[in-house]
Amino acid sequence: MPHSSDSSDSCSFSQTSSSSKQESSDDMRKVQRREKNRIAAQKSRQRQTQKADTLHLLGIAVGFLLPPVLVPNSEDKEKLAHHIGIMFFMTAGVATALFLLVIFVFQEKPPYPPSRAQAMIHTTAPEEYSYTKSIVRLFRNVNFDLLIVSYGLNTGCFYALSTMLNRMVVINYPGEEQNAGRIGLTIVVAGMVGALITGLWLDRTKTYKQTTLLVYIMSFVGMVIYTFTLNLGYLWVVFVTAGVLGFFMTGYLPLGFELAAELTYPESEGTSSGLLNVSAQIFGIIFTISQGQIIDHFGTEAGNIFLCVFLFIGTIITGFIKPDLRRQRANLDNEQTRLQGNKSQIMNYGVCALTPSFPTPAQ
Repeated sequence: MPHSSDSSDSCSFSQTSSSSKQESSDDMRKVQRREKNRIAAQKSRQRQTQKADTLHLLGIAVGFLLPPVLVPNSEDKEKLAHHIGIMFFMTAGVATALFLLVIFVFQEKPPYPPSRAQAMIHTTAPEEYSYTKSIVRLFRNVNFDLLIVSYGLNTGCFYALSTMLNRMVVINYPGEEQNAGRIGLTIVVAGMVGALITGLWLDRTKTYKQTTLLVYIMSFVGMVIYTFTLNLGYLWVVFVTAGVLGFFMTGYLPLGFELAAELTYPESEGTSSGLLNVSAQIFGIIFTISQGQIIDHFGTEAGNIFLCVFLFIGTIITGFIKPDLRRQRANLDNEQTRLQGNKSQIMNYGVCALTPSFPTPAQ
């Protein structure tokens, strides 16, 4: 009879152990599925951000290419007004279509947050969020203040260069209006490639400050090279130098937004990127008007040197930005907490499986 009891208890323990292992295996599979979904969400966010930046630059490229084709160089003011009107109506049509898409198609936010940092932001109650207080907190962030100025200087130079490009090319190469548009297209397409490469690089290295500073330095170098090769008389040289300039200067635009999101977490990325755009528009207006006046009085080379000076200043300012990557730190802290929770869960299952309660042998 004792043997029968031992056999029954052994069978019971075997079943309990098997059940515990099965539960542990099921929970591990659930953890793995959640991990895969989390990684997929983060990768999806990065891919969608890169795609949006690329399409934004593609729109700028089309804006360079189409106006010289739609509006011919003509002394007839009525003909000129007719073609400009067609171009404006086309622009209005595209803007109206985008407006309708935003109203009826775009979602306010994705069904699942793309990162743990975003999940923490979404848990804040709406009544606790103040847009004014958020802006005040952003301006108290010294690193973000430096980024606002440096981003505004770089992007403002890009806006001024884009606006004055046709004029500068025609002054040095009369009758080359269409090639001026193609040079602008070259700048933006090269920038699309630059934005894609820097995005992939950031995804692998997370070196936001170092990458931003390097791209800024190369933007300055590219602007210097472009300045002193524009009037050499070789149009193909202008295409090459403009492409190099665009690769770094246009490729810098999405880098600024990503660095701002890192420096200002947990503030809304929409607020920080909006302030960067305001800075870019202000500097763009100032630089465009100023460069136009300089070109009128001193020529294209002096106008471009004017931009080089401010790119150099922006490079120095960027060097003073401290890499306080708050979003990365928040994601890392949450990841460590999650892993510790999983370890604790697995260890608990192990204890249950390895410390069974043996029956007392019958005397």
